[in-house]
Formats: sequence, C-alpha cells, structure tokens
Amino acid sequence: MNINNDSTMQLLKAGLDASALRGKVIANNMSNINTEDFKRSYVSFEENLKSEIDKFSLKKTDDKHLSGTLSDSLVDIKVDNSTSMRSDGNNVDLDLEKVDQAANSLMYNALITQANSKLNMTKSVISGGN
Repeated sequence: MNINNDSTMQLLKAGLDASALRGKVIANNMSNINTEDFKRSYVSFEENLKSEIDKFSLKKTDDKHLSGTLSDSLVDIKVDNSTSMRSDGNNVDLDLEKVDQAANSLMYNALITQANSKLNMTKSVISGGN
C-alpha cells in the first residue's frame, strides 16, 4: 500500500495545503488593512474541489468508490475587486478576516486530526494490530 497514492490522503493534503495558504492570505489581508486601494484576496479551494468532483466520470464498481485523480490546481488565490465602503479604496473588513481566520484554524485542526487518524490506522495494519 503506497500511502502517497491513497486518494483520501491526497484530498487531506490538498485541504491542508489550502488551509495553510488561506492562513497566509488572511494574514496578508489583515496586515494591509490601512494600505490605500488594497483589495483583499481569498483562497478558492472548496469550489474548485466541487467542480473537480463533478467532472469524475470513470466507472465505479461500488457507490463508495472515489474514482479518478485530483487535479494539482485545486487551490488558487483570487482577488476580491468589489467596491469598498471606505474612502481610501481598501475593501478589507477586519471582522470578516478574523472570522475567516477562526474558521480556517478549525478546518486545519480537523484535517490534521483526520490525517493522523488515517496514518494511525495504516500503522496499525502494518504492525498487525500490535
């Protein structure tokens, strides 16, 4: 069993990569809250993942099977060019960034827990349950 080819681990890795990048983007947004004409950025992952899953059309022998492989371009950074209520043209809302940061921390911790669980199960199988 090659754990690197496991689709669950690939998905967990992609989620962790997205979460780590999202943390950096949120920090960048917060650090530029007073920069004139700065437009906030955000990480697009969940939408890209849903689109990718909708493309899966390989034959499956069981409804529980996840077929296909994930694209390497599931995570990307987008700029929110929406207009701002602020006179300096900046559209960063500190309260929204803090909420996003808290949600991202929860997601990251949940993904780490899942990855550890998956690795522990694999370790148990390899060691024969001992």
